[in-house]
Amino acid sequence: MNKIPRFLASCYFWFELFFISALLFPVSFLIFLLTFLFDKRLVILHQFTCFWSFIVLKANFMWRISVVGREKIDKHETYVIVSNHQSGADIIVLFLLWNNYKWVAKRSLYNFPFIGWNMWLNRYIVIDRGKKSSMVKMMYDAAKTLRSGSSVMIFPEGTRSKDGRLQTFKTGAFHLALETGRPILPVVITGTSMAIRKGGFLVNKNHDIQAKVLTPIPYASFRGMEPRDVTNMVHEIMLKESENRPVK
Repeated sequence: MNKIPRFLASCYFWFELFFISALLFPVSFLIFLLTFLFDKRLVILHQFTCFWSFIVLKANFMWRISVVGREKIDKHETYVIVSNHQSGADIIVLFLLWNNYKWVAKRSLYNFPFIGWNMWLNRYIVIDRGKKSSMVKMMYDAAKTLRSGSSVMIFPEGTRSKDGRLQTFKTGAFHLALETGRPILPVVITGTSMAIRKGGFLVNKNHDIQAKVLTPIPYASFRGMEPRDVTNMVHEIMLKESENRPVK
């Protein structure tokens, strides 16, 4: 497998991603039709989406993926989940948390065939970058989601890192945690920046990718703090962890 040219390996990855997605989207749509009347938070559909990502990653022989610290997630708790963002692969990997949450994702992702359509079915939270009105609506929808009992997943950097290093955080996720009184669950991803470069087609082989769940930060520990101070606190925690795990 190591001798497979990078271009062919990349073609294989994108083909298996969209082929599997094309096969599973009709199942996803059927699950939505059968469950949306009684499963208001679409928990079953989201769990199937986690399974969808699991299958995509299992079919990919090029990366070695591990999730560490999953046991720190309280299945009965509702979190503001924050993760660093290195590449498009982050989204697929984070589904392996098998936790019920709603993504906050840019609108353009919802236009992708099968994958984006499934995001619409899951009622993930849409944001239009650069539009203040969209940011206000996103914050409202995210707060409503948290109060309904579903966690919210946000990339506080706002966009993918160009070099894999942790960027400055925006304060939106931490406003949400303060407004709703929910704990913060930090997740640090390493390895995906080398697996798929930002904006690139070519996939790199033989990479170790890890998603590490850090200790949840209870609301009581930051209640009454300013959003920027909470932002800086979480950034420091995640930066220290990412520096301890250099990208391979």
